[in-house]
Amino acid sequence: MTSNSKIIITTLEGVPGKEIIQHFGLVQGSTIRAKHVGKDILAGFKNIVGGELKGYTELLQESRKEAVERMLQQAGYLGANAVVNVRFATSSITQGAAELFAYGTAVKVQ
Repeated sequence: MTSNSKIIITTLEGVPGKEIIQHFGLVQGSTIRAKHVGKDILAGFKNIVGGELKGYTELLQESRKEAVERMLQQAGYLGANAVVNVRFATSSITQGAAELFAYGTAVKVQ
C-alpha cells in the first residue's frame, strides 16, 4: 500500500517525465455536505449586498480535500503511485445538501 502523501495527482493524462507501467482503473472519492442554517442566513445577506460567501467557500474547500483523500486511499489500496486525469463533479442531493465527487485513473509510474 502506498502512502497517500506520496501519490502523484494530476489533471493530465500522464505524468510528465514518467512512464505509466500499470493501470489500476477508476478511483473515486466523495462526500455529501449539508448547508449550515447560520451560514445560510449570512449568505442571504451577502446575496443582497454582494461579496464572497466565505462560509460556502470553506465548505467546498473542505469537501474537495475530503473527496481527494478518499480517492487517494482507494488508489493506495490498489498499489498505485499516481492518479491521472483527475476531475471534480458536484451534484445536488436534496435541498440544502450537495455531493462533491473526485475521480481519476489510478496508475503506477516509473
